[in-house]
Amino acid sequence: MQAWRVHRNGEPSEVMELEETDRPSPGPGQVLLEVRAANINFPDALLCRGQYQVRPPLPFTPGVEICGETEDGRRVLATPALPNGGFADYVVADEAALLPAPDALDDAEAAALHIGYQTGWFGLHRRAHLQAGETLLVHAAAGGVGSAAVQLGKAAGATVIGVVGGPEKAAIARGLGCDLVIDRRSEDIVAAVKEATGGRGADVVYDPVGGDAYAKSVKCIAFEGRVVVVGFASGAIPAPGLNHALVKNYSIVGLHWGLYNTKDPAAVRACHDELTKLAAQGVVKPLVSERLPMADAARGVQRVADGTSTGRIVVLPAGGAR
Repeated sequence: MQAWRVHRNGEPSEVMELEETDRPSPGPGQVLLEVRAANINFPDALLCRGQYQVRPPLPFTPGVEICGETEDGRRVLATPALPNGGFADYVVADEAALLPAPDALDDAEAAALHIGYQTGWFGLHRRAHLQAGETLLVHAAAGGVGSAAVQLGKAAGATVIGVVGGPEKAAIARGLGCDLVIDRRSEDIVAAVKEATGGRGADVVYDPVGGDAYAKSVKCIAFEGRVVVVGFASGAIPAPGLNHALVKNYSIVGLHWGLYNTKDPAAVRACHDELTKLAAQGVVKPLVSERLPMADAARGVQRVADGTSTGRIVVLPAGGAR
């Protein structure tokens, strides 16, 4: 079979190599899956760079989420078992963690419903307890993680403010349903949020960026607001001033979705059931901006690493849209 392999750490476009290799063999409790679509996530870039919290032994295949097909023909969502990730023709995955692919979504959309939307749902509902009528501020609102949070925030009845970089991404964020879009390159985030909320600020901030995005967020957070720390796509990890959180009476909550797979797998399945219903109703639909053949996977991962992509880029090993 074909698989992208990383033999040394570095930039994805430089270290990912497409190779012929043997199919992985399932271990106890695992199943072999044919990959129908593999979604590109920012952690794939971090894996290539050797900067992810999990560091698989070299060589490895990146690709942390897929839509695949079981040997008996079932279409499922899975997180492949590293070091044999999803940018390959076949993967192995834990059978107990497989989730049925929603009928309302095609393979590329289904692959993109998994980690980003689960992260959004747990972040907004389990960690931040977002309520209808509240204001949600989403950073990187046109990206894969941010676009999911925008749709889920609207589904929850929140007013959603999206922060993006550039007019192209602003147009995408508006199309996703943002009530207000702020272009961080030309607008003052803090002033715009305060103006839009009558000085109150955002009740919930969804931050997959870190760095300056976090610093601006806590300057326009509402009384009893909640900042959900999802990731650090900017490369800068903030050092929160806890005295500031104290005097302004806001909460900083972390979210590592992967922990729920081990700590509370039943909650993951319940979340998937809810996401499947929302997809069937047309309330959420992953924004798939590109569908790439296997040969172009490294280019796609590099674009995600560089922050130039919008929505989700999905790799289709069979080479065609399914």
